[in-house]
Amino acid sequence: MTWLIWRQHRTEVCVLGLLVGIFGITLLVLGAQAHDLFPQGPAHCAGQAGLDDACTSSFRRLDDEYGFIENLLAAFYLVPVVIGAFLGAPLLARELEDGTWQLAWTQAVPRMRWLTAKLTALAGVTIALTGMFTAVLTWFRQPFDAWEGRFQYDSFDLQGLVPVAYALFAFAVATTAGAILRRSLPAFGVAFGAFLAARMGVALLARPAYATPLTTTEPIAPKSGNTDWTIEHGYANADGRRLSSTEYYDLESAANRAGTTLTQFLREQGVQQYRVYHPADRFWTFQLIETTLFIAVAAALVGVVVWRVRRRVI
Repeated sequence: MTWLIWRQHRTEVCVLGLLVGIFGITLLVLGAQAHDLFPQGPAHCAGQAGLDDACTSSFRRLDDEYGFIENLLAAFYLVPVVIGAFLGAPLLARELEDGTWQLAWTQAVPRMRWLTAKLTALAGVTIALTGMFTAVLTWFRQPFDAWEGRFQYDSFDLQGLVPVAYALFAFAVATTAGAILRRSLPAFGVAFGAFLAARMGVALLARPAYATPLTTTEPIAPKSGNTDWTIEHGYANADGRRLSSTEYYDLESAANRAGTTLTQFLREQGVQQYRVYHPADRFWTFQLIETTLFIAVAAALVGVVVWRVRRRVI
């Protein structure tokens, strides 16, 4: 079975392995240069932007020299879905397209053992490739995370456990779609679309509600490094009432007429700044919640595939 699975899917595995290898080597080279900007290491400067002159200088150079790369990495959250869908789409669809499933099921290997072997092998490859890609990318992003935190949209989805969960979700969707549509390419498209819809829905609606956000109100101070996930921020008057944008611009105009800085004028008026946020130490809690969510859906979809093969309704 192992030899047969390799013969059937070696093209996909080799292509994905080559791409992950190229990406990994490129990130290792660029990451080594970015890490060298921090003599004491990126972790030393976490949350120190604007507070420590040496760290502030390192962060400024990081943004000037490697900021464009960070922007490109935002698209890398699609890598797990490409890996999962590219391996899952042909798992059953190719057998159905070519008609080889009839031969496979009449051999000595029972169809459920045949399905289990293919699911296990290709899911294992999906986990291995995504895990290696995620490990390198997590290391590469350490300087950026020390500045921005790991909750940013282009960071949370690329690190920790969720990329593997995304890949398994895409793998399960593609396998299920292949069993139903009997075509590899449409199955890949369905997996891609389903992932984008699920990811956007979870990121925008579910993720902020994984836990109750905290709220702080404090005197206005110069901006400094902040690795928390800020959901909302603004200004409140001395009574704690939050100011509208119109009221804030009125105060800004009044500060200009008075010939003073905005910060000083707001302090004189008793205005404070408020922030609604999730602290940085919730990162792994949120990762576990989201990973569980996507893996649970993936397991349910695999159950559908098993049911269809067992009943021979494909």
